[in-house]
Amino acid sequence: MDNIDKLTEIFKEFPGIGARQAKRFVYHLMMRNGAYSENLAQLITELKKEVTQCKECFRFYLNSKQKDFVCDLCADQNSDSTLLMVVEKDTDLESVRKSRLYNGRYFILGGLVPIVEKTTKSKVRVNELLEKIKKSSALKEIILAFSLSPQGDHTDHYIRGEINPLAEKMGIKISSLGRGLSTGTELEYSDNDTLKNALKNRQ
Repeated sequence: MDNIDKLTEIFKEFPGIGARQAKRFVYHLMMRNGAYSENLAQLITELKKEVTQCKECFRFYLNSKQKDFVCDLCADQNSDSTLLMVVEKDTDLESVRKSRLYNGRYFILGGLVPIVEKTTKSKVRVNELLEKIKKSSALKEIILAFSLSPQGDHTDHYIRGEINPLAEKMGIKISSLGRGLSTGTELEYSDNDTLKNALKNRQ
């Protein structure tokens, strides 16, 4: 396998990128001058140095040299600590955040639960979520906010089953986004009105 094929395989790992588009990325890089590729490589290297992961919500954020590894959202005293929204990934969190329709806390699950999978807890942060709930004394509602797809529905059902005993013990409500989202909709690409209806009609 030559470098073109190796780089194509790497681009194919990007979300939503197929073999043809991955190959186009490679040829785009080859058509640009050396400075372009060097700058891209440097930015990727610097990004890994500047970004860290919040120990509370697992969101990636620009490192502000804080030693406690807590992002600005989790440190915000003005956010509603009675609400916790569980999302699949960082881009879902950013979509909800940009809508300005929600002012609670977040937790990034790290993926969706595979429909046929025996090692589920190694794929998503179920144990970490349970620990988060245990430590959140003010928590009153957990909102499961996953894309409306078979895998998203399966994840909702699985996570609900895992956290329900603890939630019942602590008197915490568990809700899911309402059908303001059309079936098959990715949360990441939902507009503000869709998110507003989904939050309003959660149950």
